[in-house]
Amino acid sequence: MAAKKFSTTSGIEIKEVYTGPSKMDELPGEFPFTRGIQKDMYRGKAWTMRQYAGFSTAEESNKRYHYLLSQGTTGLSVAFDLPTQIGYDSDHELAEGEVGKVGVAIDSLKDIEILFDGIQLKDITTSMTINATAPILLAMYIALAKKQGADLQQISGTIQNDILKEYAARGTYIYPPSQSMRLITDVFEYCSKEVPKWNTISISGYHIREAGSTAVQELAFTLANGKAYLKAALDKGLDINVFAKRLSFFFNCHNNFFEEIAKFRAARRMWAHITRQLGATEAGAQKLRFHTQTGGSTLTAQQPLNNIIRVSNQALAAVLGGTQSLHTNGYDEALSLPTEAAAKIALRTQQIIAFESGVTDTVDPLAGSYFIEALTDEIEAAAQLYIDKIDAMGGAVKAIEQDYIQQEIAASAYQYQNDIESGEKILVGVNKFTQKEEAATNLFRIDDSIRKMQTEKLIALKNIRDNKAVEKSLHLLRISAHESVNLMPLIVQAVENYATLGEISDTLRSVFGEY
Repeated sequence: MAAKKFSTTSGIEIKEVYTGPSKMDELPGEFPFTRGIQKDMYRGKAWTMRQYAGFSTAEESNKRYHYLLSQGTTGLSVAFDLPTQIGYDSDHELAEGEVGKVGVAIDSLKDIEILFDGIQLKDITTSMTINATAPILLAMYIALAKKQGADLQQISGTIQNDILKEYAARGTYIYPPSQSMRLITDVFEYCSKEVPKWNTISISGYHIREAGSTAVQELAFTLANGKAYLKAALDKGLDINVFAKRLSFFFNCHNNFFEEIAKFRAARRMWAHITRQLGATEAGAQKLRFHTQTGGSTLTAQQPLNNIIRVSNQALAAVLGGTQSLHTNGYDEALSLPTEAAAKIALRTQQIIAFESGVTDTVDPLAGSYFIEALTDEIEAAAQLYIDKIDAMGGAVKAIEQDYIQQEIAASAYQYQNDIESGEKILVGVNKFTQKEEAATNLFRIDDSIRKMQTEKLIALKNIRDNKAVEKSLHLLRISAHESVNLMPLIVQAVENYATLGEISDTLRSVFGEY
């Protein structure tokens, strides 16, 4: 087959990569990967268009997944409701008012079976944004893959599984830090043998940025957390050349176009050096692979159609920065969960960038720009100062326990809000170019009756499952939690017996306590 030719609309040939003075002798796909982790980047394969979705019941979310797949999305990304994220079944008193609201309610393997009905897990990659209960949701996914007859050595996807940023920025943790880190490294170890293509953690700067950090803080605190996970896995005796290949990252893409591109380039370079310093010798273990989501906190309830332009700007920056997968937000998300129309235009934004803009025709198109190269260096230097300070404190866990990272984020968030209110920073439609707002219509709302439906499903499940097998598997899990064995096989066994997410979480709470 003849090699594909890339050219402009005027017929000018586009080279795979351009080189020149200074850092331009660096090549994509080679250490330290500033210019991209693949030699040919999007010329070889476009990023995964992974639209984040999940709401109401498993049945309703399943319909949205089929819709997104029919519209050309190339990967699934599951949002879970808050009770699921913090280990409560839908019938728990603390779940009231929250069931199905910010994501899908998942109480047992039965819900996961419904969630992916008609979708073969061997044919799709799935990202699951879940942290404290990540081992349980992963166990359910594995159990469903087994029921579908999939080869576990081949199924792929990602669980977020990043608890440190929950303590620092978001709050959906359950157990104390040391026990949470144990569960994370149990997942690393288990997956390296049983599901080797699974990304066992997505180290997330996204929520750090949403909480109000700057771009530099997002980068620094995310990589510091990444170092903590590397060291925890090394302390467990795992091989960095094996487990580091299955780490991925999740970054925010905010409004400042050039700063965001430089942030992504600096991130790759810094991570390559961090992994090498900790003993990684294989390129696959030194590469920073990342998913990007456009900035939720940048969306405005005022003049919501303006958000289409914001999202397009941010998506383009993510692509120019070399992302491996991308979610574009719906323009109505400052008002409600995205409607189908908003989800479609968000996906079309990615498709237009991929197939119409020409930015994918060469690797690292902005390389060599004096501005981009200087900004990449400056962001790296500023982030390194933070990392050095965190290292001096004993690492990210100690810095979080001492409230350092939380205080730094809070100070930046306060400064940003002051700048908006004073007019120092302009937010179109909010503090400049404003207009009288009309009441929003056609918003997507979740009915509170969802909790009743989920409760009825739980009662039915407990009437038909083998409750003795459930009790036995939970008893084994409780005993093993006191010991230093890997808990993942026991969690898989419990979910296969249809133990609920809340029952498994409560079993671990009884041993680990709550934070």
